[in-house]
Amino acid sequence: MARLRLSPAGLEFALAEGTPLIEALAAQGVEFPCGGHGRCQGCRVKVLEGALPVLEPERESLAPEDLDAGWRLACLHRLAGDLRLELAQWDLPVLGDDRRFPFQPRPGFGVAVDLGTTTLVAQLVSLRSGEVLAVRSALNGQARFGADVMSRLECAVRDGQAGLGSLIRAQLGGLVAALLEQAGIAELARVVIVGNTAMHHLFCGIPVAPLARHPFRPLRPERLGFRPEELQWPLPAAARVEFLPCIGGFVGADVLAGVVATGMHERAELTALVDLGTNGEIVVGNRERLLATSTAAGPAFEGARITHGMRAATGAIGGVRVERGALVCRVIGGGPARGLCGSGLVDAVAAGLELGRIDPGGRMAGPALQLQDGTALLQADVREFQLAKGAIAAGLRLPTARLGATLDDLAQVHLAGAFGNYVGPAGACRVGLLAVPPARIAPAGNTALLGAKLALFQDPGDWDRLARRIEPVALNQDPDFMDVYVEEMGFPGPAAPEAGGDRTS
Repeated sequence: MARLRLSPAGLEFALAEGTPLIEALAAQGVEFPCGGHGRCQGCRVKVLEGALPVLEPERESLAPEDLDAGWRLACLHRLAGDLRLELAQWDLPVLGDDRRFPFQPRPGFGVAVDLGTTTLVAQLVSLRSGEVLAVRSALNGQARFGADVMSRLECAVRDGQAGLGSLIRAQLGGLVAALLEQAGIAELARVVIVGNTAMHHLFCGIPVAPLARHPFRPLRPERLGFRPEELQWPLPAAARVEFLPCIGGFVGADVLAGVVATGMHERAELTALVDLGTNGEIVVGNRERLLATSTAAGPAFEGARITHGMRAATGAIGGVRVERGALVCRVIGGGPARGLCGSGLVDAVAAGLELGRIDPGGRMAGPALQLQDGTALLQADVREFQLAKGAIAAGLRLPTARLGATLDDLAQVHLAGAFGNYVGPAGACRVGLLAVPPARIAPAGNTALLGAKLALFQDPGDWDRLARRIEPVALNQDPDFMDVYVEEMGFPGPAAPEAGGDRTS
């Protein structure tokens, strides 16, 4: 056995020598964006005590001075003797939702679960009062197999999906049981789960191979129910567990919940829902017609594949603005900057455009845009951002065009998801991520969780009918997609709105 100590978290474990560090660290919220293949630098750790040898892949990925300082890629190493590591202290964003909503009182208690690719959030709700009695959240334990949906699908197809499925079922079961224990409640009527289609299939034990290849169609998108004993959950036998229906291959129950939460399916005017996370899902329409699509934006908005990228945590630059020709950064939690999170990335690019350091084609004047404390925006980061931004912008523009409208016709754009909830509207407009006036952009909070809570009080059949109403749009089959995508990778000229977002993601 060997001792593994993690700083600054102050955690200490006794583990068998030879244990892969990826196994030990994934349980503590450390993400492995490339799935643990040593291709990115997202799992960097610094050796403070003990030793980890420098491996050849690290010589190719890390600078010599970083290697000399003790930095290593955790995914490549195993525990060999006592070790103390410094790791990024991931602050878990609790995407709870405490908004009041209309409901018809019912007896008992229910749990609403947002099964996100990155974050899990569960709320215990009184069905008599609508009051949230307890909240639990955690990082999705599947993160060790990759930060994005496609990485996990590839893993499931290559190595079998039983492990991914049992992992998330056990993790959610533990969250629900912890909620009941926290509130001192022994009864439970209903659990409603929402998530994207990949999470739906992995949780429900449905083969995911059709989602990993063209035409990316789910095998079973419908609402599915389970008894607690089927899931091996320590819950009252009378409880019903339901995973709400999906809309299409990469538009899941979480987006359906967002439609209900925003009420866009009942409105006369044209509106849009844009859910920005590890994937980008978009719904455009009104009570007459709704179109939904998904874009392979990649994980850039959550800090992955960005040179100094990180999740929204203490030390992340969450906002950038220009004052008197200089950059002013806001660091989450104060103190020195350790990296750049999603909202900071948007603002940094917007500031670079405003200062003329980035041209409309995305080319930087100079090797880097220095932000704070050694954190910088590099040319490769701008290109990575352009790929993600172009996908989202095209994904909003094309379904809107199918409705015979333009973005000018959208009365409102609801921004949902971990990143979408915090990105500054001015910065998003300046970079062309959302080509609508900032006043029409409305952060919508965790619409997936709010929708799941609404479902606790509603007839399940209503959700089935709404899911069938929404028309999936496959962008890869749209003959105009590539032209629009390439066009949207560019940035608006200097006449666009000024940057200055100050929210955090």
